[in-house]
Amino acid sequence: MTWAEKALDTLAAGPPTPLIELPVRAPGVRLLLKDESAHPTGSLRHRHARALFRRAVLDGLVTEGGTVVEATGGNAATAQAWFARRLGLPYVVVMPGRRSEERARAVEALGGECRFVTPPLAIYDAARRVEGHFLDQFGRAAEHDLAEELFAQVRPDWVVTGAHTGATSATLGRWVREHGLSCRVAVADPEHSAYFPGWTLDAPDYSTGMPSRVEGVGRPRVEPGFRPDLVDLVIPVPDSASVAAARRVRAVTGLPVGPSTGTALWAALELAGRMAARGETGTIVSLVGDAHDRHLAGCHDPRWAAAKGLDPGPHEARLLALT
Repeated sequence: MTWAEKALDTLAAGPPTPLIELPVRAPGVRLLLKDESAHPTGSLRHRHARALFRRAVLDGLVTEGGTVVEATGGNAATAQAWFARRLGLPYVVVMPGRRSEERARAVEALGGECRFVTPPLAIYDAARRVEGHFLDQFGRAAEHDLAEELFAQVRPDWVVTGAHTGATSATLGRWVREHGLSCRVAVADPEHSAYFPGWTLDAPDYSTGMPSRVEGVGRPRVEPGFRPDLVDLVIPVPDSASVAAARRVRAVTGLPVGPSTGTALWAALELAGRMAARGETGTIVSLVGDAHDRHLAGCHDPRWAAAKGLDPGPHEARLLALT
């Protein structure tokens, strides 16, 4: 067996992540959370990383012993470092800003190397200068296996995902259309992100020039992997609502999710309310992007929200009425 064949075996999909029901006060509407935090690296980025590595191996861009490079931070870097270690590949990630031990710890524990660059947008050029294969999760946003797995578990009427590389909504939208399903795909977009205005204005090159305050979701520009033709709806979500919804998920399920999960949940509840108002029934699936104890010192800590200028209080009251 060649190294590439062994690598593809290593990159095979694991067991399906579970569905958790979140009761809602919308007659005839069922809301399910697809818990992507159940992956070995604890987030939806696990699927993205596996898909990127598989594509690179199949295309011959990653070979035995070759260095793999990325420009990113957080969950994506951790997931990619995990796969690189399993494949025996050196991994270098260029992260934005000054060195942070907290951000570097998870990657370095997996044998990866972290390099920090300022200004933040310089990370892409810096990554391209590193000798090795640049995975380029935005430029090469690879569709993954979420849709196949999800639709084998349940046949929802809506699936809601946050806005990031665009690969997840494209994966879901393409599967729905190719298999003739009646399900629709919604993208939840936080403040300062480019996807909602870009989708509304039909402007694929739309840019806000501002980073999202919600970790793990939202982009200052519409990324190449986003396919507006495969999306039925983009829902803008206030950042304070993202925080409130993340706290509500933890209160109901015990999962210490991040605000990106809250963004998707708030949009899902908006959909549930619209369906109930129209007298419609059906099932909505919202993605749990990640759940990690570090979020306890983030969006679940009132001091963190206050420092960010966010007031989730009014949204928390609405969530209590909806769930």
